[in-house]
Amino acid sequence: MGIKIILLVVFFAIMVGVGIYARRHATSVDGFVLGGRSVGPWLTAFAYGTSYFSAVVFVGYAGQFGWKYGIASTWIGIGNAVIGSLLAWVVLGRRTKIMTQHLGSKTMPDFFGQRYSSKALKIAASVIVFVFLIPYTASVYNGLSRLFEMAFNIPYAWCVIAMAVFTALYVILGGYMATAINDFIQGIIMLIGIVAVIAAVLNGQGGFMNAVSEMAQIPSDVAVTEGQPGAFTSFFGPDPLNLLGVVILTSLGTWGLPQMIGKFYAIKDEKSINTGTVISTLFAVVVSGGCYFLGGFARLFDSPQIYDATGAVVYDSIIPYMLSALPDILIGIVVVLVLSASMSTLSSLVLTSSSTMTLDLIKDNVVKDMSEKKQIITMQVLIVFFLVVSVVIALDPPTFIAQLMGISWGALAGAFLAPFMYGLYWKGVTRAGVWAGFIVGVGLTVANMFIGFIESSINAGAAAMVAGLIVVPVVSLISPKLNKEKVDDIFECYEEKVVISKKRSLQE
Repeated sequence: MGIKIILLVVFFAIMVGVGIYARRHATSVDGFVLGGRSVGPWLTAFAYGTSYFSAVVFVGYAGQFGWKYGIASTWIGIGNAVIGSLLAWVVLGRRTKIMTQHLGSKTMPDFFGQRYSSKALKIAASVIVFVFLIPYTASVYNGLSRLFEMAFNIPYAWCVIAMAVFTALYVILGGYMATAINDFIQGIIMLIGIVAVIAAVLNGQGGFMNAVSEMAQIPSDVAVTEGQPGAFTSFFGPDPLNLLGVVILTSLGTWGLPQMIGKFYAIKDEKSINTGTVISTLFAVVVSGGCYFLGGFARLFDSPQIYDATGAVVYDSIIPYMLSALPDILIGIVVVLVLSASMSTLSSLVLTSSSTMTLDLIKDNVVKDMSEKKQIITMQVLIVFFLVVSVVIALDPPTFIAQLMGISWGALAGAFLAPFMYGLYWKGVTRAGVWAGFIVGVGLTVANMFIGFIESSINAGAAAMVAGLIVVPVVSLISPKLNKEKVDDIFECYEEKVVISKKRSLQE
C-alpha cells in the first residue's frame, strides 16, 4: 500500500507542478486554448494519443470487446492506429492547421461559423459539444471505480473528487500548454505500463502460447458461431460484423471529435505534422493495440466475481479482476497508468467544453465586448462547472462505460465529421448540407437511445457517421450555394506560396 500511495502522491505533485510552470503560456485566449499555436511534434502527438485513450478504453472497452470477440479485438487497436491516428493526421492535420489559422478560429464550432458564414451553425455546434461531451467526461471517471476499489479499498466517490480537483488545478493554471506537457508525461507512463501489464498477465497464464491454446478450447456463446471452439482465437473472431462497427466508431470517430481535432489547431509547423503523424500512430499501436490484446484473453479469467446477481457479465469489472493477482508494484503502475490515461482525456474534454461555451456561445451572444481577461476567467469558471457536473453524473452513472461513450462519440462524430472534413476539401458544401449533417448525427443517436432500433449504441454511432458522409454532399448538391468569392477567398490559404528547404522537397 505504501508503494501505491507514494506513486500517486508523486504523480499528482508533478501534474500540479506542470500547471504552475505553464502559467506563463496562459495569459492570452490563444495561449490558454491553443498554447499560442506553437506546440511541437512530440507534445502534440502525445496530446492526441492520450486524449484518445482513457480508462474508457483500458477498463471498459478492452474488457467488453475482449470478452465478446476474443483475440480478434486487437483489430480495434489496429484500426485506432491506422484510421484513428495515421489517416486522421494525413487527411486532416495539415489542412486543419492552415484553414483554421487563416480563419482565426480557435474551436470547432468557430470553424463552422466562419467557414460557412453562419452564426446559427456556430451556436448549434457549441450546444452539441456542451451536451454530448458531458456523458463522455462522466464515463472517464467511471472507468476508475473498480480499479481503485481493487487497489486501495478507497470509496469510489473520493477517487472521483480527487481526480477532478487535480485536473481542475493544472488546467486552470496552465491551460492547453499544461495539458500538453502533462499528456506527454502521462503518455510515457501509459507506454511503459501497458507493456509491463501484458507481460505480467500472460506470464501468469503460462506464457503467450499456453494462453492462446487455452483460449482455443473455449466454445463460443455468440449467436453467429454458437458452441464453436476456437472462435475466440480466430482471425476475425466470433462476430465479425459487430466487430467492424466497433472499429468504425472508435477509429473514424476521432475525425469528428472537437477535443481531438483541436490538437491540429495548435500544432507548430510542417515538421511537427510529419513527426507527429509517426509518433501518434506508434503510440496508438502500443497503447490501444496493447489494451485490446490484453482484453482478448478475458475469457481465461471467467469467475463469479465478474457476474452480477442476475448472472450477467459486468464488463467493467473484467480488467480489474485480471489485474488483481499482480504484484503490488505492478498494480501501482496500472493505477497510475489508468489515472494518466483518464486525466489526460478529462483535461482535454473540460478545456474543449469551456472554451467552446465561452468563445462560441457566451462571447458576443450573451456578453458583448468581452475582454481577453474576462474570457480566460469565464473559461476557468466553466472548467470547474463541467468537472462538478461530470462528477455528479459519474457518482450515479446510468449505464456501462461503453454505452456512455458510444452515445457521446456517435452524436459528436456523426454531426461533425462530414461537415468538417468536406469543408476542408470541397468548396461545394452548403449551409443546408451542414445542418443536415448535424440533424442526422444527433437525431439518429438520440432516437436510438429511446427507440433502440439499432441494438448497440456502438453500431448506432458508426451508422450516424456513415450517414453523415452520405447526407452532407447529397444535400449540398441540391441546396443554395455559398457566396463564391467568399469561399474562394477561404480556400486561397492553401495556394499561398512558401519557401522550404531541400530536405523537405526536391522541387526546383
